Amino acid sequence: MEPSGLNGHGSISSLLPDRAIWIGADATDWRDAIRRAGDALIASGAVTHAYTDEMIATVESLGPYIVIAPGIALAHSRPSPAVLRTGLSLVLLGHPIEFGHRTNDPVRLVIGLAAPDDAGHVDALASLAEFLMDDVRRESLLGARDAATVRSLVREFENAAAAAEAPA
Repeated sequence: MEPSGLNGHGSISSLLPDRAIWIGADATDWRDAIRRAGDALIASGAVTHAYTDEMIATVESLGPYIVIAPGIALAHSRPSPAVLRTGLSLVLLGHPIEFGHRTNDPVRLVIGLAAPDDAGHVDALASLAEFLMDDVRRESLLGARDAATVRSLVREFENAAAAAEAPA
């Protein structure tokens, strides 16, 4: 049984390898912050360089809707040939960056999401939303000082989800 509800697309931990978790990344503006999330997706083998440009173009055309919660941006674009496999990246910025969102700026955490098809996109988004809904977990994530802390938070979430799905 999939503990994260990703319907065969893997758990958050399987989509977020250590090389896609960057702590204390420097960024000069929102485009640079998205580039960091894209670079982490590239490092994990999930996307090509073209996907980073697609994520930036999405915000340029649609605005800062990707700032989904206070301090958190979900950088993504439509499924495209630049996506090699479903993947996540997690970039905690060294300094918060303004994305131009009316209520949720400044951003401290940029999560990169790549999916080769709409099904993987929706499943990954649903799992991420569930992960980020918990206020304590979200604040712990925003305060993480290393990849081990991020990995521990994801593992706790997945273990709790698996326990909730297990038959009584």
